[in-house]
Amino acid sequence: MSRKGILLAGGAGTRLDPLTRIVCKQLLPIYDKPMIYYPLSVLMLGGIREILIISTPKDLPMIRTLFGDGSQLGLKIDYVEQARPEGIAQAFRLGADFLAGEGATLMLGDNIFHGRLDFFRTALAREQGATIFACPVRDPERYGVVEFDGEGRAVSIEEKPTVPRSNYAVPGLYVYDGQITEIARDLQPSPRGELEITDVNREYLKRGELFVEPLGRGVAWLDTGTPESLMEAANYIATLEHRQGVKVACLEEVALHMEFIDGAGFDRIVAALPKNSYRAYLEELPR
Repeated sequence: MSRKGILLAGGAGTRLDPLTRIVCKQLLPIYDKPMIYYPLSVLMLGGIREILIISTPKDLPMIRTLFGDGSQLGLKIDYVEQARPEGIAQAFRLGADFLAGEGATLMLGDNIFHGRLDFFRTALAREQGATIFACPVRDPERYGVVEFDGEGRAVSIEEKPTVPRSNYAVPGLYVYDGQITEIARDLQPSPRGELEITDVNREYLKRGELFVEPLGRGVAWLDTGTPESLMEAANYIATLEHRQGVKVACLEEVALHMEFIDGAGFDRIVAALPKNSYRAYLEELPR
């Protein structure tokens, strides 16, 4: 499977207005870091180093200022503007040149995962088809819902069904093989005028190539698209970091852990940071 990643950080952010009138939601804080750090850390922990970030013309310059070309973290980051939000699957049309016929992992910029990422690594090791993930929720009618068999193959997938066939929601993380560009190119807009990621997944289902990896009980999935969920996520991260003394989604630490950078490169990053608690945490990490 391709080791390329797409991080979709666009959208209108209407559910978070007026917070998002000035800046996109992916740059809002989740406790001590911008929201975008959390999905980016997931891609990095999957071993993905070539990443395309898609955002609005207004917000992309700020994101570019934040990460640059990614080389300081051992990454190669490219950028593409999303002039108008036209559905999640639009990411593959905007990223067609970046993918160049390869597969990709798509991560939504407002999703947070915390815990063991074995489910993600299993999906990345799969050579063919698509893998989506499944998280049990109390209110599946609010989400895309997947039904799957004991062998991890999808049986049905529905978008916000009135009567869900399962209580498993599909989070904003998807792994696709090299067929994805062709499938996205041939998509037709839905009645609401968007290129739906559910339609992409249905095409893989029709081909018998849609796999499902359930999230284990030790994995937390947070969707930060509303003021309430934004606060819940910040409280969750703050509690973890205070109790354990370990930061979540600390990109510099992840880059060092994954050996994307060496000790000297890590020290250069730390030396350029202002003297605060974030720098103090990094200074105490073993090299």
